[in-house]
Amino acid sequence: MSEPEGLRALKKQRTRRAIADTAIGLFLTNGFDQVSVAEIAAAAEVSKPTLFRYFATKEELVLHRFADHLGESARVVRDRPAGLAPLAALERHELERLAAHDPVTGLNDAPEVLAFMRLVYDTPSLSSHLRDYIAEDTDALTSALADARPDTGALAPRLIAVQFIGVRQELALANWRRLSAGTPIEEAHRLAVAETAEAFALLRGGAGARGY
Repeated sequence: MSEPEGLRALKKQRTRRAIADTAIGLFLTNGFDQVSVAEIAAAAEVSKPTLFRYFATKEELVLHRFADHLGESARVVRDRPAGLAPLAALERHELERLAAHDPVTGLNDAPEVLAFMRLVYDTPSLSSHLRDYIAEDTDALTSALADARPDTGALAPRLIAVQFIGVRQELALANWRRLSAGTPIEEAHRLAVAETAEAFALLRGGAGARGY
């Protein structure tokens, strides 16, 4: 008798998570470039072909954690309440993520989160591949902004999306660096909120004039 579809999907999710967790543990201990795919497969007790069925590249073993947030900014713009400007919706969302200490904001002082972000930022191949995720996120936000204000033409939504995504990444990097240097989380949060407000004020100086 075959397994129910839901059970098969659950087993696949568990296998995927186990492979990724094993890989990240090895990377954090030994360094990304010093660990081979064969070593990861052996430690996770799967074959290399099985590993590649779940993760197409070695980099995806790490960066899949960012994939959960792909398109998030676009969804915030599309799902915003009536009457709320896109930038206002994005700012509110960023502040909510900071308050929740979402690891993607860089404002999370859990040792494993700080170590994971160091792995990403300090490994050239991971930082390079992360730009692919950022580009995809930028495309999605561009589309959402264009739909929000179809009267502004094609260039403005793209430029605003590029600026916002760039600002978001820089703020996250600043938060991570601050915590890595030993700044208490309460002080880091206060500074992050202030810098977020400053960043959006600068964005509004240009984007706001176009109705965003």
